[in-house]
Amino acid sequence: MSSRPGAAWPLVAVFTAGYLASYLLPTVVGRLSAHLGLSPAQAGLVGSALLLSSASAGFALAGRVERFGARTPARAGLILAAVGYGCAALAGSVPLVVLGVMVGGFGSGTATAVAASGIAARRDPHRTSSLGLLTVSATAGVLYLTIPHLGGGHRLPFAAIALVALLVWPATARLDGARTAEETSSPITGRLPHRRSGLVLAGGMLVWSMAQNALWGVSSRIGLDQAGLSEVTVGAVFAAALGAGLLGVTGAGLLGARLGRAVPIGLGTVVIAASIVLSSSARDLGSFATGEIMWNTVYPVVLSYLIGLAASLDIRGRWAVLAGSASSIGVACGPLLGSVLSEEAGYPAMGLILGAATLLVAAPVTAVALHTGGRPLVPGSVRRRGGAPAALLAATTGGLSGAVPKLGSPEQAVTELRVRRRRLVRSAIRTAGPDGGSGQSNAYASTSAR
Repeated sequence: MSSRPGAAWPLVAVFTAGYLASYLLPTVVGRLSAHLGLSPAQAGLVGSALLLSSASAGFALAGRVERFGARTPARAGLILAAVGYGCAALAGSVPLVVLGVMVGGFGSGTATAVAASGIAARRDPHRTSSLGLLTVSATAGVLYLTIPHLGGGHRLPFAAIALVALLVWPATARLDGARTAEETSSPITGRLPHRRSGLVLAGGMLVWSMAQNALWGVSSRIGLDQAGLSEVTVGAVFAAALGAGLLGVTGAGLLGARLGRAVPIGLGTVVIAASIVLSSSARDLGSFATGEIMWNTVYPVVLSYLIGLAASLDIRGRWAVLAGSASSIGVACGPLLGSVLSEEAGYPAMGLILGAATLLVAAPVTAVALHTGGRPLVPGSVRRRGGAPAALLAATTGGLSGAVPKLGSPEQAVTELRVRRRRLVRSAIRTAGPDGGSGQSNAYASTSAR
């Protein structure tokens, strides 16, 4: 990849640092329970606090990354992540660990919001989000292979997340800085486009993510307690599952939009629901590994299409950040929900409940993918809803290059009026012919073109 400022790799790096904490959630929750004397529900609550803090950062930054530029909030997020998770790794008491977790979670959410906004503005957001999921899956897979062999209690997972945040810091130099007042005064401000579809997608992603992470948050306990496996074996299963996820994301990146978004989202969600039921009812290595590998293969594929779908709803990335933050709330509630359901009803019943919830959201989210599968209006593209190329719209309104008036706005009405006037003038010129009327028409044309 190119190292120019517009290259994708800095966004991928920041995306990896922001998402890593949620990928390491099973080992974080498991080690908090095993080494700090917390019950599974209490450890799940700490994991939920981490992810809820991450979601709050996303909501706070929605629509504001463009104003601040990507570089400054990304660096702030990485600093908060390094300091917060570093303090959680060094702390020995539960209150200090929780405080560090919440600070680190806010940093992770800030980094994720910056990456989501940047990905939404790219020409192919699905490809970039797939690359980000590929990178974070590979990073988490390596950590799942190494952490069980190193001990370290609850400290090691937090230290690993903090270290990754520090390693990603140099990549922020390639991100855009803050924009000037002229650059941020774009006509594309105002109401969010596709509001109904965006709200349905955000709500669906909240429930979808809650079900996924309810299982993910207790997966290590299922392997250890119900399937009777060792921590090393469970770590190896997770690493293999994340490796399968790499293959799934790679395939999704190569497939791209050939099948659209509705088929991968709808069919993939059905497979995920079946995998949840299989994994939660596992009582030996074979069924546990099969469920986890099948689930982790399909989960990032569907997630990449959901991220791409949210990005397609608004070129400024507001729906990408808002839907991602709604998803983070679901992720945050997941560990606590999984812990409570597993304690009250048992792992198999928990799997049936989560699988049913996953299937319930498949229909509305797939409907959004069918209804709004295209990209928003961008410079150089032609969309019949507006009637004119985006470059022409930007030029005729006197805006900056790349600034597109909001569909249905007064700016667009003025643009359409000017286009009609020009057409009338040209028609008058052709009708007047070579006589004296042509000079008057040409003078009118020159004034109307200003």
